[in-house]
Amino acid sequence: MRQIVLDTETTGLEWRKGNRVVEIGCVELVERRPTGRTFHRYLNPQREFEMGAQEVTGLTVEFLADKPLFADVVAEFIEFVDGAELVIHNAAFDMGFLEAEFARCEGVGKLGDRVRVLDSLEMARQRYPGQRNSLDALCRRLGVDNAHRQLHGALLDAQLLAEVYLALTAGQGEIGFGQVDEAEAGSAAIALAGLRLGPRPRVVVPEAELLAHAARLDAIRKRAGGRTVWETVPASPASLETPA
Repeated sequence: MRQIVLDTETTGLEWRKGNRVVEIGCVELVERRPTGRTFHRYLNPQREFEMGAQEVTGLTVEFLADKPLFADVVAEFIEFVDGAELVIHNAAFDMGFLEAEFARCEGVGKLGDRVRVLDSLEMARQRYPGQRNSLDALCRRLGVDNAHRQLHGALLDAQLLAEVYLALTAGQGEIGFGQVDEAEAGSAAIALAGLRLGPRPRVVVPEAELLAHAARLDAIRKRAGGRTVWETVPASPASLETPA
């Protein structure tokens, strides 16, 4: 599966008010492995920033004056994302702006007809209901180093989101159940290092949960007449401890 982790920066919060995209950053994942391929462009919005937006990004109209228009890079952007699943944090925001930019370009159709979209914010809200699920909050919760994120930047935020997404969705393939050959493992390690993907957060099971689990196994064992199919080691809190 090919995924593109994507982020944009804009002149304001509402595309319906004529705000424009000023930066696009993309990171490519194939089978959940960073390939090292990225797409990054600054864009001339042909308008001023709304109050507050310039301070968030650190970008200025003067800096963007000689940058290409969105129409100048749309073909290259389509080539990079076409057919992929886009991983976006708060996808409605970025997709709204990108579809508005696509609508200004002749003959390119809709971005949504070319890609699938996965909203990492919705995923985080399902996993951590009632908690803060901003990118910064998820970085802290999942052990992703974001100390260098002083301003919002599309490529930097896409790189951080790639790390957050992989940690958020870590499954069997992440913990040794999948087999990869030596060459594949080496290339993946290089790509991971390039994106500064740190170690996965260590899961420590609370003692109360271990005891509850052991009690549940004892109840199942009694109902089964004292013998269960998984009885290779005694079911006790000590046998369930996470190795150091």
